[in-house]
Amino acid sequence: GNMVEWCLPQDIDLEGVEFKSMASGSHKIQSDFIYFRKGLCFGLACFANMPVESELERGARMKSVGILSPSYTLLYRYMHFLENQVRHQLEMPGHYSHLEAFYDDKKGVLPDSKGTPSFQQPVHWLPSIHRYMYPEMKITHPAGCMSQFIKFFGEQILVLWKFALLRKRILIFSPPPVGVVCYRVYCCCCLANVSLPGLGGTVPESKPFFYVNVADIEMLETEVSYVACTTEKIFEQKRDLYDVYVDNQNVKTHHEHLQPLLKINNADKEKYRRLNDQRQMLMYSQEVGEDCSSCEEDLFILFFMEQNNRIFQTLMEVSASQDKTLTADHARGMGLDPQGDRSFLMDLLEVYGIDVMLVIDNPCCT
Repeated sequence: GNMVEWCLPQDIDLEGVEFKSMASGSHKIQSDFIYFRKGLCFGLACFANMPVESELERGARMKSVGILSPSYTLLYRYMHFLENQVRHQLEMPGHYSHLEAFYDDKKGVLPDSKGTPSFQQPVHWLPSIHRYMYPEMKITHPAGCMSQFIKFFGEQILVLWKFALLRKRILIFSPPPVGVVCYRVYCCCCLANVSLPGLGGTVPESKPFFYVNVADIEMLETEVSYVACTTEKIFEQKRDLYDVYVDNQNVKTHHEHLQPLLKINNADKEKYRRLNDQRQMLMYSQEVGEDCSSCEEDLFILFFMEQNNRIFQTLMEVSASQDKTLTADHARGMGLDPQGDRSFLMDLLEVYGIDVMLVIDNPCCT
C-alpha cells in the first residue's frame, strides 16, 4: 500500500494523506497532479511513475510530492517545483535537501491538532454565499480551465449551476488522470458565487473537497454540502454519500424531487447562448488588440455571479414587499423559466430561507 516516506514538520498528523496524494488507479499513467483536502488544510501533490529494473518495486517506482496549506489560493504557484521534485525523488530517492529548503522558506503557522488555527481563520479560496472574494480567486487556476469546462459540459453546466447554487453534494467520477477533474471541482464551485451582502448566514458552505477516496467515506457521511471528485467507481453505489453524480458529461441524481432539474429548458438555452456570445466577443476583441486585460476566466465567473446576484436581489426585494408574491414575470426577470424552473425556485427558497409566496401555476393540461 501507500506510505508516507518523509515529511516536515515531523509531528504533523498526516493520517490518510498517503491515499489522498496518490489517486487510486494512478499506476496506469505516467504523471498527474492532485488537489485534496486534509482537515482545515488544502493540499497539492504531483505524482510520477518511472519504470525500474527492480523485483522489489515490481518494475515501477511511483511517488508523490505534495504540500499542505491553510489556503488553496497559492498552491498552484508551486506546481512546477513539485513536478521537478517528484522527478528528482524517482531518480535520486532519499535526497530531501531541496524539500527541506523549500519548507524552511515557506513555512507558516499551521492549524494546531484541535483544528483551530493559532492565527486568523484561514481564508478559503471559495467565497461562501455572503463573502465576496473574487480577487482572491484570480491566481488559483491555470489559464484555460474554464473554457475547457464549458467545452466539456456544454449546456450541462446550467444543470450543474442549479445544483451548486442549491448547495447539493456533487461527486464527479473520472478515471485517472485526476488533475483536470480537480479543476472541474473548482469550476463547479465558481458557478455558485454570490456577492450580495447579508445573504444566507444559515446556508451551508459549499466545500471543495477535490479528490476523495474510500478512506474519506466516514467524513463525507457528515457533510451536507460539498463538491468532490473520485477515481473509484464504488462510490456510485453509495447513494447516501451524494445528491448528484457526474460521470464524464452525464449528470444524474437518484433523488426524485431533483429529477426536474436535469432537464435543459428554454431559459437555460438562452443563458448558454448569451455566455457563448460573450466569449466570442471577448475573443474577437483580443484578436483585434482592443482588450488584452480581460480573460475568459473572469468572464465565466462574472457571468454566473451576475446571474446569481440578479436572482437573489429579486427574491430579497419580493420578500421585503407587502404581499411577498413571486410571479412569472419575476421569474423571467431573473432569467428563469417560470414553468421549467419552478421546482428549482421552490428548492432555492427553502435552502436559503427566503420568505416569499410562489404563484407561478403549473401549465394546465387540455
